[in-house]
Amino acid sequence: MSSRQKVVRIGSMSGFLGDRLSAGVELLESAEIDILTGDWLAELTMTILERQRRKDSTRGYANLFLTQLEQILGTCADRGIRIVSNAGGLNPPGCADAIEQMAQRLGVSMTVGHVNGDDIADRVPEMVADGVLLDADTGEPITSDSALVANAYLGGWPIVNCLERGADIVVTGRVTDAALTVGAAAWAHGWAQSDWDRLAGAVVAGHVVECGAQATGGNFSGFAEVAGIETAGFPIAEIRADGSSVITKGEGTGGAVTVDTVTAQLLYEIQGREYLNPDVVTDLRSVRLDQVGRDRVEISGTTGRAPTSSLKVSMAYPGSFRNAMTLVITGRDPEAKAELAERAVWSRVPGGRDAFDDINVSLLGRPVEDPPSFGAAISMLRIAVAGDDEKLVGRGFSSAVVETGLSSYPGFFTTTPPTPAVAYAVYQPALVPADLVTAYATVGEDTVEMAPVGASATVSTGDSVGDDDEVGGGATGSSAGRSEAPTVSVALGDLVHARSGDKGGNANVGLWAKNDAVHDWLEGHMTAERFAELVPGTTPDRVTRVPLPNLNAVNFVIRGHLGRGVSSSLAFDAQAKGLAEYVLARHVSVPADLLEER
Repeated sequence: MSSRQKVVRIGSMSGFLGDRLSAGVELLESAEIDILTGDWLAELTMTILERQRRKDSTRGYANLFLTQLEQILGTCADRGIRIVSNAGGLNPPGCADAIEQMAQRLGVSMTVGHVNGDDIADRVPEMVADGVLLDADTGEPITSDSALVANAYLGGWPIVNCLERGADIVVTGRVTDAALTVGAAAWAHGWAQSDWDRLAGAVVAGHVVECGAQATGGNFSGFAEVAGIETAGFPIAEIRADGSSVITKGEGTGGAVTVDTVTAQLLYEIQGREYLNPDVVTDLRSVRLDQVGRDRVEISGTTGRAPTSSLKVSMAYPGSFRNAMTLVITGRDPEAKAELAERAVWSRVPGGRDAFDDINVSLLGRPVEDPPSFGAAISMLRIAVAGDDEKLVGRGFSSAVVETGLSSYPGFFTTTPPTPAVAYAVYQPALVPADLVTAYATVGEDTVEMAPVGASATVSTGDSVGDDDEVGGGATGSSAGRSEAPTVSVALGDLVHARSGDKGGNANVGLWAKNDAVHDWLEGHMTAERFAELVPGTTPDRVTRVPLPNLNAVNFVIRGHLGRGVSSSLAFDAQAKGLAEYVLARHVSVPADLLEER
């Protein structure tokens, strides 16, 4: 591949640790690819890798990546395809060594580079003492120095450095998800570190493809319109030298690439109108999407500016223990049966409810009238507990649930036997000055030290909230004139699509209209207050409303919806994966004539 070519084709073969192992093979069989990337890390994954590393110091990387790589290594070598992966996790050098051993065993000649320097766990006590490690949500100094893991999010330039020095494969530790694509594209096109608009375009393309098949119809609220979604192909970003791109997929693979499927992924986990990355700050309001062919969506118009002087840090602290039991309730009066079940369970626990630090009780589902099947008569009572006493949270709690089996509601049974407690970590998003973090790009025996791009820029905490974003504020729009018209009640999903996700303890729900008329209504009607009314337990002061008119969208961020994040949450939907679908099922009053314009 020439670094002067006009388009670089970057395929994404993984969206998380555990994604479809055949994705790499499928991409290579269905499309011309220049560079393969993929995401193997998440906030929870880092604590999992830390537990592995504590048991075996040679581990701490995503071993499934090696399984996937073995299937494609020979083909990539023959076709000159580069591979960029964050599967190095907490041990990029160890991952690079394992790849080199695999290549030697397979008789394949490949140069392997790795990027580290993101792991700052051993420096946390010093940073806490100096007051430079800040809570990303509050901006206050962090006071605890007992972090299990602490990884600063690096950018794409160390990846560029490795590729420039001849690496065929680059494995990194914690970089931003989009940095894999940014680094690959910047190297392929020879961009400068100050090419803000080009880099911002690559960030958007990288964000779209980072979650694999979520860009090709996976987890899409309009799934009924997508053919072959069960075998959705993995996405490809064709990135041009000017930073614009086309998102597509392999020929003959399932799923679809449409403006809606790309919008769904673009809004995933977004927190503000600006998307902060170590290499560039991307203005999401500038992004334009256009359908330019079958399974081809163009991303253009993206603008960016210099990055901030702080890097986000993913940290986790030792937590306590948690456990959960699910009780099946059949037939009539589920609320009364659930209330009896709780009384019975707490009577068997010394100290009752107060014995635990945290409790989450959810009654899930409700039977239909005259249920035509046993499943239609089912509700489920989920009781989750957390606390410091491992025995009490474990068998003390779960055995108490089982012991009530003959002295509780009629039809009692559980979905699991008594279970032990599970230790959990508490996620902490943090910020650190960029000039305190040094990235190391290694190829062979040669290591280059690299300072972050944003080391001399201004400080910012989290994703930017602009003047036109609203925190619990009202909104007026072009639909205001419809207020006197007759209204009807419809499911919100009849009018808009949605995608939700988690970012630490926050959840986001992106809503985008199915046509311009609906967008006018959405802009004018869906205030932070009205959105909060759709989500039980949410108050307007915790909701930030982010208009994105180019996408016909309004994004809502619910601060603290997931407590301290997935690693410690007792919530049934701990990653807010189903939150968007719940919101789409809620009914809203809309002007009757709006339905005629759908």
